[in-house]
Amino acid sequence: MTPKTHKLHRKKPIIALAQIRYSGISRENIDIIKRYIRLAKSRGADIVCFPEGCLSLRCRKNPFGLNHCFIKEIKEECRRNKIWCIINDDFVVRGETYSLALLINRNGRGVGKYRKINLSGDNELVVAGNHIKVFKTDFGKISIVICWDLILPELFKRIRKAGAEIVFCPAQWHHEEESYKKKYKIRDLKLLRSLVTTRAYENLYFVALCNPLTKRKDLVSYSAICSPHKMLREIVNKEGLITAQIDLEQIDKLHKLYKIEKK
Repeated sequence: MTPKTHKLHRKKPIIALAQIRYSGISRENIDIIKRYIRLAKSRGADIVCFPEGCLSLRCRKNPFGLNHCFIKEIKEECRRNKIWCIINDDFVVRGETYSLALLINRNGRGVGKYRKINLSGDNELVVAGNHIKVFKTDFGKISIVICWDLILPELFKRIRKAGAEIVFCPAQWHHEEESYKKKYKIRDLKLLRSLVTTRAYENLYFVALCNPLTKRKDLVSYSAICSPHKMLREIVNKEGLITAQIDLEQIDKLHKLYKIEKK
């Protein structure tokens, strides 16, 4: 009698978003990031994503280099805690300045870079990127976009065709007060939530948006983790870490059900 074969079940990773309050001092921001890396690990997270410009509040005239001592500290914190991490700021790479998201693995190594494609309100020195990226991790295939990239449905479609299962979006989302006149904060929050849910649903993957907590009246303090059919976790107008355990087998089933176009 031949033994029964059992289908291997995929790991159900826990993803975390850190809606942190920025300090005007980079040293303090690095300490906050390291603290939230430890907190994410204590909650069983496989990866933690931080908001756009998390190192310096995007106000530096001299962008970071990828070998800056602060980056080394964050990498070492990831290594100690055996956790993946996404950070973003303006970085100089080969003489050009980019709004760049850096993916760090459990061993504290930088294993992926994404350069923001759709610029809006960025440092005038920043150059737009032009390539999507999908990264293989030990828990699934992930991609990264940054802030205003969220408005581009074709960009997310390309990411889906490239095989992504989770898309992380570090952001600093601005209110457009003149567009609404009244209740613009409420309306912009609804707009941002609809973009997250729409991108997840139309592409049948998970989307995780991470903004900072800020006192600035023109910024939206909202972060969310969304599945193709359901909002899993949200945080609004307060500092904190949100986590969600996600089932990547759900993505495989939905792709078969809806006969999603492959590459």
